[in-house]
Amino acid sequence: MFAVLVTCSTARRLFGREGAEDSFSPPCWSIVSVMQIPSSSIRPLLRKLIVRGLAAVDASMAVDRAISKNGEKLVIGRRRYDLRCYERVVVLGAGKAAASMAQAVEQRLGSRLQGGFVVVKHGHVVSTKRIVVAEAGHPVPDRFGQKAAARLCAMAAELGRRDLLILLLSGGASSLLPAPVAGITLADKQRTTQELLRCGASIRDINTVRKHLSRIKGGRLAELTEATVVTLVLSDVLGDDLSAIASGPTTPDPTTYHEAVAILKRYRIWPAIPQRVRQHLDHGCQGLLSETPKPGSSRFRRIHHHIVGNNAAAVKAVACAAREAGLRILVRPAITGEARDEGRRFGALAREIVREGKLLQGPCCVVAGGETTVTVSGKGIGGRAQEFAAAAALEIAGLAQVWVAAIGTDGTDGPTDAAGAVVDGNTAARAQRLSVDLDGALKRHNIYPALKKLDQLIMTGPTGTNVNDLYLILVR
Repeated sequence: MFAVLVTCSTARRLFGREGAEDSFSPPCWSIVSVMQIPSSSIRPLLRKLIVRGLAAVDASMAVDRAISKNGEKLVIGRRRYDLRCYERVVVLGAGKAAASMAQAVEQRLGSRLQGGFVVVKHGHVVSTKRIVVAEAGHPVPDRFGQKAAARLCAMAAELGRRDLLILLLSGGASSLLPAPVAGITLADKQRTTQELLRCGASIRDINTVRKHLSRIKGGRLAELTEATVVTLVLSDVLGDDLSAIASGPTTPDPTTYHEAVAILKRYRIWPAIPQRVRQHLDHGCQGLLSETPKPGSSRFRRIHHHIVGNNAAAVKAVACAAREAGLRILVRPAITGEARDEGRRFGALAREIVREGKLLQGPCCVVAGGETTVTVSGKGIGGRAQEFAAAAALEIAGLAQVWVAAIGTDGTDGPTDAAGAVVDGNTAARAQRLSVDLDGALKRHNIYPALKKLDQLIMTGPTGTNVNDLYLILVR
């Protein structure tokens, strides 16, 4: 494994901003401080592609591009706000990239910002001046998140009609803001989340359930405040459905109590869900509890949303970088589904390209975004990107000059310190020589130790962004 320092100027060169004035006082880029990629002839190119993809969705830069201020005129996206009309401007937020987003808002608004509060995953803190940053648990909510959610709710409720609230949302916000409804404990929500994760539920299904157990999600936060709200979103949801991103705290919620119950029963985990949660959802289905606010509610008239970055932007940047490197490009539709199954399909695509040459010829790169799931059984260690790459390795075994990489853009793949992995046509053979059972590790969902022994892991550390995953095939 070789450590690669990605500096501010390096990232700017790779992203085409050489000579541009820094918008931030160090670090001006929160992409990657030290990246580790397995040693191979493809490493320089792979490093360039990953950095370009992450740079395109760097949270600080994305927010900086979305906001401009001229005197008392604030422009966010296509909307203009006269700051003279507002007594206070406050920032609230949550997500893995919330602190990086907060940095950019601080730089743009300066002393006009009265302060704020954001919540990030443990270990994802960056330095801010006026905005307080708290840490909490992800993907399973913890007591730190519950305390942070209570503080965020109190601050939102305290704002009036002459205040402007800038809400910063990015991937992970749902877990980082656990605010259980009355009668449900944090332990109840933790167990419910764990059951949904263990069974391989999609993030949309998980969020549908969460919305109906929360005082924040599913538009509930919008009901708490009278302020004008501008929500800046770094999207971790394919298709950018605002009601799904961070479980839609400031958007109308189209889902229902009935759907939440149906999801838990479809995954056959209803009996394992805490009794208080089942009782609450049943009461909702019976009409004994108010539903989440729906489209048409007058509260949403003073709420605006702007997406500052998404998975498609990262994919486009990788494709452009590969084209600049002289490779033929194929961009595939977003990948979802079980990680092992999709990894095998991706590997089969690489094999088809090499052996049949129908889709692409010569040096080429296939790029896709997406987010797969892992249906966990046992107590193994790994992540969806690692399982995807390992499964692909078995499919491309024996192919020369072929690599497959999978990386989580937040720098964390599952409960590990790896962002993902890169494999090649020799990985399976090398595993055999070193007595590493790749197939067995996949079946046990214990792929991290196997890939670590094979030196196939990609390490980035927290990247300051989160827009799902990137998948690459490189053929030389």
